[in-house]
Amino acid sequence: MPKRGRGKVGALFIPDLSRGLNVGAKVPCADNSGAKVVEIIDVIGYKGRLNRLASATVGDMTVVSVKKGTPDMRRQILRAIVVRQKKPFRRPNGDWIQFEDNAAVITGPDGQPKGTEIRGPIAKEAAERWSRLAGVASMIV
Repeated sequence: MPKRGRGKVGALFIPDLSRGLNVGAKVPCADNSGAKVVEIIDVIGYKGRLNRLASATVGDMTVVSVKKGTPDMRRQILRAIVVRQKKPFRRPNGDWIQFEDNAAVITGPDGQPKGTEIRGPIAKEAAERWSRLAGVASMIV
């Protein structure tokens, strides 16, 4: 029986995680880029059924709209990576992980973070998939 998951991205196997954030979810921003709250508009690379809303999980890149923040950041359409989610997800070793809040980090299209620091922990799945996030993270869980 083959391994379940979203397949390989390069040499990295991405497990099939529980998707906890739908399109339209308002998520706090965990970096110091100037955005405070962002709304998920789209999930990059999501393939789903017709008329089903896309959903994101830890480590997914999303397209977001900045709802609250500094005046120059508001109403911009940017890319962000989900680093924490409230919905529990299971790691391949059998551990269940659940954070106390949802959070995203504003990045560029290549995954380079806009801010210089990330507040709070980030999931190991996001740090492995996006190595530039691991460099500015204060804690990886």
